[in-house]
Amino acid sequence: MSKISAFILAAIHLALIQLGVRWGDEVICQSFTFSASANPIMYLGAIPVFVDSERDTWNMCPVLLEEAIRDRIAVTGKRPRAIIPVHLYGMPAKMDEILEVAGRYEIPVLEDAAEALGSRYKGRFCGTFGEFACLSFNGNKIITTSGGGALVCCDAVDAGVTKFLATQARDDAPHYEHSHVGYNYRLSNICAGIGRGQMLVLDQHIAARREINTKYRVLLAGSPGISFLENPSSDFESNMWLTCILVDPDRAGFTREDLRLRMEAQNIETRPLWKPMHLQPIFEEYPFYGNDTSESLFNIGLCLPSHPGLCDDTLARVVDVVKMK
Repeated sequence: MSKISAFILAAIHLALIQLGVRWGDEVICQSFTFSASANPIMYLGAIPVFVDSERDTWNMCPVLLEEAIRDRIAVTGKRPRAIIPVHLYGMPAKMDEILEVAGRYEIPVLEDAAEALGSRYKGRFCGTFGEFACLSFNGNKIITTSGGGALVCCDAVDAGVTKFLATQARDDAPHYEHSHVGYNYRLSNICAGIGRGQMLVLDQHIAARREINTKYRVLLAGSPGISFLENPSSDFESNMWLTCILVDPDRAGFTREDLRLRMEAQNIETRPLWKPMHLQPIFEEYPFYGNDTSESLFNIGLCLPSHPGLCDDTLARVVDVVKMK
């Protein structure tokens, strides 16, 4: 696969254009994600159709995906144009099952692997399953170019079209000639150079995130009501971009929000899990197929400090606040 640098929003936008998404088309998108996964659908005047998560990986549920496809065909008389699963917090989605459903209905898959650089599913890197895939190099990701991302393409032809559209769609002429709408989605040479340098330490950064996750698990083992997002089986190898916990208030004796506020009082930054897209004011009128899994996770989930430079003393402070009575 080829990689062409672009911002994550830009990458999804350019991929949807190349998948033929037009005004009025429907695109299926995972609901449990950041808005960058869904906003580019709106850029094209298309309609997002949101699908809930399954509990094992917190990612798009294949069963609900098929339910959504069947119902949209019944309602509109046509198939959705694309499917956007997300590898949330670095955890690979159940790609075999998602691709099987997508293949039966002949709908292309665009992977949002923004958080999953270096993660693997059945030994294969996330971002290599779909017809296109998007990566993020934002400042908080595994590696960074200070901003920006990449669109992963299946072949050189798609990569060439991407580069053409991302550089103002300038035709091959001695003067400025334009026969298509173009976009200024280029990553600067300086930022690209930073990214190339970061690639040299990618393995170390992934190892550091996984080590932090392991330390949290060891130090919080036996803490009532605290559970982690974890690899469901040996098929899944998360980069552990963020260490995420769930708080069962009945067993823990406090809520997710209680814990977040305790952390804030100790000057420790945490954040709730992503608020699902179908609950966002901008998207609440659009179709949703689900069983409230993502809403439940949002209500009880918290992202803990996970920077690869996190020292043991700081990590111990976080753990102490979780254990605080």
